[in-house]
Amino acid sequence: MSMPFYVAPEQVMKDRAEYAQKNIARGRPVVATTYEDGILMAAENPSRSLHKISEIYDRIAFAGVGKYNEYDQLRVAGVRHADTKGFAFSREDVDARSLANLYAQYLNSVFVHEMKPLEVEILVAELSIDQRPDQLYHVAYEGTITDEERFAVLGGDAETITERFERSWQRGWDLPSALGAALQALTGGDRTLGPEDLEIAVLSRRNGRRTFRRVDNGELGTLLAAAPAPAGAPGSAGGPEGAGD
Repeated sequence: MSMPFYVAPEQVMKDRAEYAQKNIARGRPVVATTYEDGILMAAENPSRSLHKISEIYDRIAFAGVGKYNEYDQLRVAGVRHADTKGFAFSREDVDARSLANLYAQYLNSVFVHEMKPLEVEILVAELSIDQRPDQLYHVAYEGTITDEERFAVLGGDAETITERFERSWQRGWDLPSALGAALQALTGGDRTLGPEDLEIAVLSRRNGRRTFRRVDNGELGTLLAAAPAPAGAPGSAGGPEGAGD
């Protein structure tokens, strides 16, 4: 009888983390930021049907990067949880923090106990009311939650995109300015993205009870035309280029 190979737990965790990080980094990135009327979410995504950004509940949105079928299952589970909680208690009891905690517990359980971790990184965003700050919860593949105060970046080359966006971010800026800065951070100024290459959605206080709204190509073109060029940026939006999910 042969003896099974022994692998140190630390090495198992390290291998799982490297596997998840490598595959998540291949995905097209998502940038989310607060602006004067709510929260903007921008993703590089030429698909019109496989959404990276979706509505969860009245004031809550979801964004995911990585393996599409895995983060879409998390989205569906979040919608069901929010609907059940809102029906059993009240709509005001559904909040992004508790939803992010549930996601974190599940991701951590899979990371620790299953052979393969989920190749996903997700964002749960909530548009707050009563003058409270908006909420951005960044949940990593192993279940770590980060409460982002101003903006969040998920997916490929997140560190570089974060550095670019940090230089442009302004408190209380309008939607065209926020969108222009997000686009500049995604492209780095060395390539161009047009409306057909982008998925844009907002949680806006102007939208009534259901605050989530997708920005269609016609409105997106108008917003991009109105966006001020970031300092040092050579140009504006144009044609396509893509990566992974």
